[in-house]
Amino acid sequence: MSIIDTHVHLDHLPDPETALKEAREAGVEAIVAVGVDLAANQKNLEFKKGINLPVVYLACGIHPGNIKSQEVEECFDFIRRNRGEIAAIGEIGMDFWYKWVKKDEAKKDEQRVVFRRQLELAKELGLPVVIHSRGTWGECFETAKKIGISKAVFHWYSGPLDVLDKILGAGYLISAAPSLAVSPQSREAVAHAPIEQVLIETDSPVFFQISSEEGFTATPKEVWRTLRAYCELKKTDEQKSLSVFNQNAKEFFGMKYSNLN
Repeated sequence: MSIIDTHVHLDHLPDPETALKEAREAGVEAIVAVGVDLAANQKNLEFKKGINLPVVYLACGIHPGNIKSQEVEECFDFIRRNRGEIAAIGEIGMDFWYKWVKKDEAKKDEQRVVFRRQLELAKELGLPVVIHSRGTWGECFETAKKIGISKAVFHWYSGPLDVLDKILGAGYLISAAPSLAVSPQSREAVAHAPIEQVLIETDSPVFFQISSEEGFTATPKEVWRTLRAYCELKKTDEQKSLSVFNQNAKEFFGMKYSNLN
């Protein structure tokens, strides 16, 4: 059975072509290439048009750590022009843990405004959203709910369970990365969520420290690690779990390809 990596920063990979070839050989049939700014969104669109397998789906947006005020309108125009190529708005959200944001209320407010506007854009275009919510889990949830977002995934969720209950109660999803093997926060969240509301990913090319001796820089083929970590945590069958994860991804991102079994 094939597998889907639902969160890849394809434009950040040092050798995307090799990474995707290895992913295809490992059974990765599709990836979601996630953008963080205008340049990333443009580059990922080029990849999508030039690559057949794995099938590349696009999530385009402005990451809270990559806001460039002079590019916001141009990025929105790019998304509107290419609506037919885009499966989701993302990676968007808020993150007040960055050093340059922690004590700067103006930066926090800037993130709030750009996040809200991107949620409104997603609603206008009828697209799901991929939300980065580190340290702002509750506010991100409340903002998405208030704006009326119907489909959202809280990327690599590691926040408190009371907020997670609200996220799940609203019908939103969370995602898990290879950190699921070792992160207490990620393990607690994923253990708490029903499998039907979980996506698996790599967040490539993030570096994961699995133990004091072992670490690796993720590429899409490592999504199998996330699956195995999930099955170890939940004591479930890999094939049955994989079937559910693939279905979750197909429904969330509107994946139509028949080879995604």
